[in-house]
Amino acid sequence: MSDDFYKILGVDKSASQDEIKKAYRKLAMKYHPDQNKDNPEAEAKFKEVSAAYDTLKDEQKRAAYDRFGHDAYEQGMAGAGAGGGAGAPFGNFSDIFEDVFGDFMGGGRSRSGPMRGTDLQYTYEVTLEEAFKGKEATIELPKQESCDACNGSGAEDGTGVETCPTCNGSGRIRMQQGFFTIEKTCSTCGGAGSSIRNPCKKCGGTGRLRQTKKLKITIPAGIDHGRRIRLSGEGEAGVRGGGAGDLYILVGVKPHKLFKRDGADLYCKTPIGMTTAALGGEIEVPTIDGKKASVKIPTGTQTGQQFRLKGKGMPVMRSSSRGDMFIDVFVETPVNLNKKQEDLIRELDKSVGGKNAKKHSPASSSFFGKVKELWDDLTE
Repeated sequence: MSDDFYKILGVDKSASQDEIKKAYRKLAMKYHPDQNKDNPEAEAKFKEVSAAYDTLKDEQKRAAYDRFGHDAYEQGMAGAGAGGGAGAPFGNFSDIFEDVFGDFMGGGRSRSGPMRGTDLQYTYEVTLEEAFKGKEATIELPKQESCDACNGSGAEDGTGVETCPTCNGSGRIRMQQGFFTIEKTCSTCGGAGSSIRNPCKKCGGTGRLRQTKKLKITIPAGIDHGRRIRLSGEGEAGVRGGGAGDLYILVGVKPHKLFKRDGADLYCKTPIGMTTAALGGEIEVPTIDGKKASVKIPTGTQTGQQFRLKGKGMPVMRSSSRGDMFIDVFVETPVNLNKKQEDLIRELDKSVGGKNAKKHSPASSSFFGKVKELWDDLTE
């Protein structure tokens, strides 16, 4: 998806959650398939606005989207709250729809029986040097964990659950409202389909506890900005025995003060002295591995010339190969000269200018020659 999520919903980037919800509600009612039967364009538009809302309604996913754009969701991540596993970038559209409209339909959508836990996303930043070498780190992640006292059942040890008599265990009640047939969450059991006679004292019957867990993560060498690492089963604990969600580490690589990166290649803009550029020589440049490399500067080097250091770039992930490093040179003009130095440069200018200009300064000689021809044509 290439369109901006904020533009899709017709809101500003600074819009509040209420403004985003109202905008989605209006568009969802307009394009909902029940009101646009046999209209594939309306259905596609409904899915588009639902996908935008799925990201912007969640503060964590919205923050990642604001920073990384669509890169945060282009590599198969199931965001927090998504209904599918890896490979599903957005949640179930009907879930989103009922989540928005549930406040005046008698409650949001819920499912009875075991439910998979929510996927989580954690943003972790590294330096370019750390991205080069790889890194192991420990993070602290607040999340819902299965209650150890009741093993996630929500019931006191030795007790069980009863089928809800109102919805007969389905967790949903069907209602007729105008020409719409609406399902809403059972108010008796809250959508669980069952009730707990003796709730667990430790978790209050929820089966989960909010805890902070320490996790060790490995950042592979060569990782690029915006890539994600999936840790299966490290998301939120499931409900009523459902499986845990996954954790996605969204990696950000900080800008470097010397190097610019393009894939596995690195670029370094390097100044050279006027005499080195004119007479040639050798310079030393830093490399990302903390060492130095020598670069031979040929006689008559000009600003903008590029020199390649093969195999001095970033590692290619899950490969033994490396990118290249490119040195982009620019000739630095001397400053703060004393009178003697200025006189020497004037003498040099006399010796390489005039009749010798074409030989010593071919580019400028050619340029000003063309300028003279242009002026001559204009004055004829």
